[in-house]
Amino acid sequence: MFSLSELVPLNQHQSRCKLLKPWWEVFMDYLVVLMLMASVLACTEQLSRDRVVCIPMDPVITANTTNHSPSTSGQALTPSSKPPTHVPRNISPELHSTGRGRRTHLAYQQYVYISQVCYHKALPLCSRFFPYMAMLQSLVLVASGSFWLHFPHTSARIEHFLAILAKCCESPWTSQALSHAARQESIHEKEVVVEERRPPQPPLSSASSSPPVTRTRRTSIDSGTDSPLLKRSVSAFYGAPPSPCPSTLSCSSAMSAISLGSQVNFPSSKHFMVDIPRQVMSLDKSDGEQARALFERVRKFRSHCESSDVIYKVYLAQTILKLLMVTLILSYTIPLLSSLSFTHTCHPEEQALVGYATFECIHVLSSLLRKLLVAYLSLLGLYGLLNFYTLGWILHSPLRQYSFHSLKELCSLRDVPDLRNDLAFLLHMLDQYDPLLAQRLSVFLSPVSESRLLGESLERRWGEEKLRAMTSVDAEGFSRLQLVALPRLPPALFTLSQLQVLQLELITDARFTAQVANMTSLRELHLYYCTAAVDPGALRVLQEHLEVLHLTFTQASEIPSWVLCLRSLHELHLSGRLSSDGAVGRSWALGSLRQLRHLRVLVIRGVLQRIPGELCEVAGSLVRLEIYNEGTRLLVLTGLKRMVDLTELLLQDCRLERLPSALLALANLRTLDLQHNNLRTLEELLSLAHLRRLSCLRLAYNRVVALPASVGVLRGLEILDLSNNQLQSLPPALFTLRCLRRLLVAGNLLEVLPAEVKSLQLLTELDLSGNRVESLPPQLFSSCLELHILNVARNSLNSLPRGIAALSLLCRLDLRSNSLEELPAELGCCTGLHGGGLLVEDWLFLSLPPQVRAFLSRSCAPSGTHSEGHSRPDSDSFPYFSPTQWSFSSALESQI
Repeated sequence: MFSLSELVPLNQHQSRCKLLKPWWEVFMDYLVVLMLMASVLACTEQLSRDRVVCIPMDPVITANTTNHSPSTSGQALTPSSKPPTHVPRNISPELHSTGRGRRTHLAYQQYVYISQVCYHKALPLCSRFFPYMAMLQSLVLVASGSFWLHFPHTSARIEHFLAILAKCCESPWTSQALSHAARQESIHEKEVVVEERRPPQPPLSSASSSPPVTRTRRTSIDSGTDSPLLKRSVSAFYGAPPSPCPSTLSCSSAMSAISLGSQVNFPSSKHFMVDIPRQVMSLDKSDGEQARALFERVRKFRSHCESSDVIYKVYLAQTILKLLMVTLILSYTIPLLSSLSFTHTCHPEEQALVGYATFECIHVLSSLLRKLLVAYLSLLGLYGLLNFYTLGWILHSPLRQYSFHSLKELCSLRDVPDLRNDLAFLLHMLDQYDPLLAQRLSVFLSPVSESRLLGESLERRWGEEKLRAMTSVDAEGFSRLQLVALPRLPPALFTLSQLQVLQLELITDARFTAQVANMTSLRELHLYYCTAAVDPGALRVLQEHLEVLHLTFTQASEIPSWVLCLRSLHELHLSGRLSSDGAVGRSWALGSLRQLRHLRVLVIRGVLQRIPGELCEVAGSLVRLEIYNEGTRLLVLTGLKRMVDLTELLLQDCRLERLPSALLALANLRTLDLQHNNLRTLEELLSLAHLRRLSCLRLAYNRVVALPASVGVLRGLEILDLSNNQLQSLPPALFTLRCLRRLLVAGNLLEVLPAEVKSLQLLTELDLSGNRVESLPPQLFSSCLELHILNVARNSLNSLPRGIAALSLLCRLDLRSNSLEELPAELGCCTGLHGGGLLVEDWLFLSLPPQVRAFLSRSCAPSGTHSEGHSRPDSDSFPYFSPTQWSFSSALESQI
C-alpha cells in the first residue's frame, strides 16, 4: 500500500518531467503503451485459449479382404489399430481380417494427446512465443524511453533545473521584469512609429477635457498558455497572499497580461485603477531576498551545467540505442509473418499409439496473433520513424548552444547571455514544450534584470535615514561613512551633502553618477577592493572636490583610469601588487601621473623593485613619500634624486642593507624612516651631515650592531629611534645631539646607560625597555629635568635612585619586570605620576608608604596598573593603554 503523501510527490515529479519531453517523446510514449497493450492482449489470449485441434489424414492400411474365416467373421479391426508388421506365431497365416470401411474418429484421450504433441512439434516458435517477446520488447522500450531522465549523472541536474524553473515562474520578480521589458518595448515601438511617420497634429480643441487614450499593443508574454508552471491568479499581485504550497508550479503572469498603458478595473473595489506606465510595483523585503537568492542559485547552476554536456550525450546515446533496437526487432520479426498460418501438418511419429502417421491441425489463435503482430509491427515502424526524426533533429540542430533570439527583441532583455552544453540542451527541450518557460528563466539570466532588482532592494533597505544614522564623526572631526559588501551604491548615498569621508569596501558594482554633485563636502574617498566606475558628469565633480584617495586592489589593472585625472588630489594611497614578475624595467603598472599637479602625499604598499620613473612627473609637488614593499628588495633608488622638495621619506620592508646614496639630494628632508629593513651598519650617517633639516630618524627593527660616532653630525636631530636592533653600547657622540627630545633604544643588548646622558637636557622621552641595564646613572635625574616618559621595563634594575624626586614633570614610569625589592618614597614628589602614571607589580607597589600610595593611586583603583587621563602625552614607545590592557601589552613586548 502507498500512502497519499508518497504518491503526491511522485505525481508532481512526473508532471515536472513532462516539461522536458518534446512532442515526439510523448508520441513515442503513447506508441510504447499501445505496443505494450497489444502484447498484453496477445499474452492474455494465449494463456486462456491457445491450442491446436488435429484430425488424422493417413488411410487405414488393411489386409486382403477376399477370404473371410467364419471364426473371424465376428471380429473386426478397429480403425485405430495399426496392422501388425509381425504376425504372431500362434495365428495361422491363412487367417485374414476383412476391412469394414474407413473410420477416422479416435478416443478423446488420443485427440488430446495428439493436440499436445503437435502443439510443440508442428506449431512454429513465433506462434508460441511472439506475445511474450513482444511484451518483453515493449518493456525494454519503456525503460529506454526515459533513461536520460533517470540516469544518475543526469537526473540530479534535471531535477535541479526543474526546481529552479518552478521558482523562477513562482517569483513575483519574473512578472515585474517581463512587464518592464514589455513596457520598454512598447515605448520603443512607439518611438519608431513616430519617427517613421509624423502626421500633422491638429490643434487640440479647448472643449475636450478628457486626455487622449493611448493604445498599446497587447503583449502575449505571460498570457495564452496552459502550462502548469504558468497558472497564477491576478490577485497574487494586488493584495492576495501567495500560494501556501511552495512546491506548486505556478507563475505570476498577471502583470504582463494587462495591456501596457491601459487601466484595469476590479469590480471588488470602487473604481480601483492601476496605471502601469506611471506606477512600478515594488517587491516587499522577503520577495526581494528570495529573488536575489534565486539569481545566485541560477548563476551557480549555470556554471555547473555549462561545464559538461553529459545530458546531451546520454540523450543521443539513448536515441541511437532505441533506433538500433527497433531495427533489430524488425529484422527478425517481419520474416515471422509467413509462419503464422491457420493450418499445420503434423507427423507425430506416434503411429503405434494412434494408428495414424499424419494429422492435419489448426491453430485457434493464428488469425488473431497475425493481426496483433501486424499492428505491433506498424506501431514499431512508426516508433522507428520518430527515432529517425529525433536523431536528425539532434544532428542538424546546435543543441549545445542556445541563444535568446526572440527575447533579444525586447529592449530590457537584450543582454541575456548565450548558453552552452547541458543548460542549452535543457532549454532546447523546454522550448519544445512551451517557449514561454525559457523566457521566464531568462529573467534570472539577465544582468540588467539583476541590476534593477539590486537597485530596488538597495533603495528600499538603504534609505537616507539609515545612511545618516550610520554616519559617524572620527577623531579629526570629519563625518565618516563606511559601506561594506553591498552589490552597488544605494541611490540615497548621493543625498548626504555633509559627508566628508566615504569608505567603500567589497562593492562589486560601484558607480558614481552625476548625482555626486550633491555631496558638496566630500573630500576623502576609500576604495577597498572596489572597482568603481565614474560617469563623465561625476568625474568633473570629483576633479574639483576630492583631495584624498585610498585604493586597495589585487592587481594594478584594477586601478580605475579616472584616478589619474583627479587634478585636485593631494593624497594618494595605493595598496596592492603594483609590480610584475620579471625585470626591473617592468615593475610599474600605474601609468602617467602628469595630471596630478597638486599631489603632496603618495603612499604605496606593493612589491616594487625600483622607484618608479613616473613619480618624477610629480616630483616638484611631492613632499611625503611612503613605500611599504612587503619584504621585496628595492634595487634602484635613483629616482629619489629628482624629488628635491621631499620632506618625509619612509622606506619600510625594502630589505635595504645600507643607507641609500640618493638621500644626498634630499636637502629638505626632515623625517627619514627606514624601519623593518636589513641595515647592519650606519657608516653612511656621515653623508647625511648636509641634511640640516633632518629632525627625525627612525631605524627600528633592523640589524644594527654598533652606532658610529658619525651620528654626532646630525645636530638638528630631535627624534632617534633605534629600537629592536643589536646595539651593545651607545657612543658618546650620541649625547652631543643637544636638540634630541626622544631617544628610543628598546629591545637591544645595552647593559649600561652612559653618564653622558646628562647632556640631553631637552630629553622628554627615554625608552630603555627590553635591555640588560642594571642601574640608572644619577646624572639622568639631576640633568634631564624635562623628562616626561621613562620606560625601563624588562631590565635588571636592582634599585631606583632617590634622585628621581627631581623629575617633577615625569608622568609615566614603567618599572615592571625588574629585580627591584622596594620603591623609594621619593616617588611621591613626582606629582605627574598620580592617577596611573606608575606601572609596577602590585606587591612592589605595596612597599611604598601609605601616604605615597594614596597619592599615586588618587582618582583610580588601588592596583598596580593605573589608568591615565586623556590629558597626558602619548608616545611611540610608551602608548596609552587602559588599565586592563597593560598586562597584555607587557606580554606582547616581551615576545617581541
